[in-house]
Amino acid sequence: MNRHELAEALTAAGLPPESFQIAEVHETSPPPTDFWFLRPGSGDGWEVGAYERGQFDVRANFDTESDAAQWMLTTLVGQRGLSG
Repeated sequence: MNRHELAEALTAAGLPPESFQIAEVHETSPPPTDFWFLRPGSGDGWEVGAYERGQFDVRANFDTESDAAQWMLTTLVGQRGLSG
């Protein structure tokens, strides 16, 4: 699963568009007060976490975009998504 597939899956699951931000795929402006995010991390990895009360809280780091996207989908909607 890549970032584009993740955005489609989260939308299809009924999550409000302002509840998540996915780097270079799904970003709202102005940013909402609280949201989940997936973004490139430092180095070659990926970060997934929550933005709350003006702070980014990285909940997990991954080596691949696919692993990060799958973790975010499972965390937010409680299911396994597309493989790949």
